[in-house]
Amino acid sequence: MRRLHASPLRLPVCARASNAATCGMIDAVPQLQLPALWVPDILDGFEMRRLALPDGGSATLVRRSLPGLAARAGAPAVLYLHGFVDYFFQAHLADAYEARGYRFYAIDLRGYGRSLAYWPDPPNYVPDISVYARDLSAAAEAIGEEGAGGGLVGIGHSTGGLILPLWAAANPGRVRALVLNSPWLDFNGNWLMRGPLTWLVSGLARAVPTVPIAGLKVHYGRALHAATGGEWDYDLTWKPHDGFPVRPAWFASVRRWQRRIARGIEAGCPVLVTTSLRRGDPVHHHPELLTTDSILDPRQMWRLAPKLGLDVEVRSFEGGAHDLALSPEPVRSRYITETLDWLAGLRPPATPQSP
Repeated sequence: MRRLHASPLRLPVCARASNAATCGMIDAVPQLQLPALWVPDILDGFEMRRLALPDGGSATLVRRSLPGLAARAGAPAVLYLHGFVDYFFQAHLADAYEARGYRFYAIDLRGYGRSLAYWPDPPNYVPDISVYARDLSAAAEAIGEEGAGGGLVGIGHSTGGLILPLWAAANPGRVRALVLNSPWLDFNGNWLMRGPLTWLVSGLARAVPTVPIAGLKVHYGRALHAATGGEWDYDLTWKPHDGFPVRPAWFASVRRWQRRIARGIEAGCPVLVTTSLRRGDPVHHHPELLTTDSILDPRQMWRLAPKLGLDVEVRSFEGGAHDLALSPEPVRSRYITETLDWLAGLRPPATPQSP
């Protein structure tokens, strides 16, 4: 376990309300274009709501149809944000949080999972990931309409773990705490890929922003899915083993926002960064695909965690997968229990918060 207290950082311009627009992570709350209509979800016992935004995008909010237990008075609502080539299907995570008295929500961003039904562009593609701030603000508005008076806790996995702290920094006071599950804070590659290749892709982003340039290896997805020997049954049209194509504009924006974090931001709330203890081979098949992080490099997360704010803690899990919530037991339960215990130990805010 590592407790990290970074030296004081100058707040990024995106964390100052008067200059939030210059950050790109937009902090204005969008006006939802559709009434609050919840319909049955593809997951048993869940329901979903389309969030239609003024810019033409649509995200999808998911919740339990009937919470397992009544939310504790003053408990924050929880908003889960998936990664790249991903969507929300981790019902066991929702159950664990609701059993502790949290109202659990998840969002499928525009162009992901459930939201692909409303998406005319390539799956999982936007030219700049800062646009996802609008999706998150819409989700926060919708959750606030349901009377969550204890603020908002964000859980972000992988790319979601990159987006959430940037959004929190652009919206000071809105987020009570962040739990980042293997956040994508840097590019897992050698110096050639991290330097010259990034510069090359930045040039391609201006010339041919949507041409496919890369994809995912199939090994991790095959290890996860029930049809190929794993534990998890999810929709392979929304989360295919070989992923969706990586496109220059999207990748260049990811690298741009990773550099922003490397310069230091202030998330404005306690942050728990959780990682696997060991890095696995991200290219080739190997027997430890689900007991190491075989997508990203935990050492990069450990190095960059202090850049997220003044109150950051890092916990690493031996035998953890890239998505720690999908790790084999007993690591999966340990990860969920430790994150819930960490949240329970946080000091309540001095004044009531709203999502």
